[in-house]
Amino acid sequence: MSHQTPRPLSALPAGPLAGHVRVPGDKSISHRALMFGAMATGRTRIKGLLEAEDVINTAKAVTALGATAVKTGETWEVVGRGVGGLAEPAAPLDFGNSGTGTRLMLGVIAGQPMTVCLTGDPSLSKRPMARVLKPLQQMGLEVVEEGRDRLPITVRGSARLVPMSYELPVPSAQVKSAILIAGLSAPGETTVIEKEPTRDHTERMLRHFGATVRVVDRPDGKRAVTVLGDAELAGTDITVPGDPSSAAFLVAAALIVPGSEVTIEGVLVNETRTGFYTTLREMGADIAFLNVREEGGEPIADIRVRASTLEGVTVPAQRAPSMIDEYPVLAAVAAMAPGTTRMEGLAELKAKESDRLAATAAGLVANGVDAVVEGDTLIVHGKGSVAGGGVVVTHMDHRIAMAFLTLGLVSKAPVTVDDTTFIATSFPEFKGLMEGLGARYTG
Repeated sequence: MSHQTPRPLSALPAGPLAGHVRVPGDKSISHRALMFGAMATGRTRIKGLLEAEDVINTAKAVTALGATAVKTGETWEVVGRGVGGLAEPAAPLDFGNSGTGTRLMLGVIAGQPMTVCLTGDPSLSKRPMARVLKPLQQMGLEVVEEGRDRLPITVRGSARLVPMSYELPVPSAQVKSAILIAGLSAPGETTVIEKEPTRDHTERMLRHFGATVRVVDRPDGKRAVTVLGDAELAGTDITVPGDPSSAAFLVAAALIVPGSEVTIEGVLVNETRTGFYTTLREMGADIAFLNVREEGGEPIADIRVRASTLEGVTVPAQRAPSMIDEYPVLAAVAAMAPGTTRMEGLAELKAKESDRLAATAAGLVANGVDAVVEGDTLIVHGKGSVAGGGVVVTHMDHRIAMAFLTLGLVSKAPVTVDDTTFIATSFPEFKGLMEGLGARYTG
């Protein structure tokens, strides 16, 4: 991945976008379906699995741990080995660019008496793992090279994990999930306390697989999520809903390109992931959730978007966990919304695939947009039009690339991103789906 020649791409101003599309399956749910299928007894059949590199790396990892994940026709099947029943892999598990795959897998390995080396690409190897390692080490996971918190990292799991109650210092669904997954293998109850709710896909899916999960909103405003240990998961059928973070780019494009109307079918609308849509509605967006229904314990809907006249808003810090991946594309929308948009509480964005906060601001400035980072706040002064003509440095970050390929559809001059190779980590069909709606790109 890291050795490929960069593939720049330019977005050209487009006419109205129109059509009905489906986006690929949700990445968070795809990772979990594979891992929980591996820890279950019996077969798990997964429809709509996201076949992007991040998820394929997780599929290879569970296969290397003895829980074969194979695709037959349109369905992926995982043959589970039961909680605690995985086999020590013969080689390091390579997670490529996937922070989610790595952190959740550390939770899986924690309860297995085996030694495993986890590796990743240069971008992932820069990302600190201390936040997830610290609680898992308290439960009994061992880091072979003491003090190491970056990939490649070798860890040793334990058949005798200690259950714990852990308050998250920073909201993180990945850290919460890793602890809860490890807690399946510990006796008694393992509890994670969060100051503000984060994505709850782990809790929902664990219940779907038969685990006992309790969620309590406490009088002090915090939320306690408890999993009952010595758990037995049963193989099950799962349909993965459309990824709301991928849908966000199509939604943004339809909103800002005049005359557009686009419907995206079967998208996850779990309230821990819909902050982006809440924000867009506050800005004046015409967005409707149609045909709301439930699949595999998760709410889904068809999202209809019409081009809208928008205005700048302040996005409060407490909304960040429910839209953390959408800030780059929200910044692109904000450039087209007259007035000032302030996005507060974005410390988490400094530790993503790149320093996403700085990269987003720099890309906007390069294309003539007035944008600045003050502390953990991104401020965009929208003018209702964008000059474009700039080159965006993506820092190997798929979401930065897609955000600016969206903005370029309404700029006066084309917007160029320096590399689109990494879009394959989450949304390989991005360019094709956008072109199908009427977008124009040139490479």
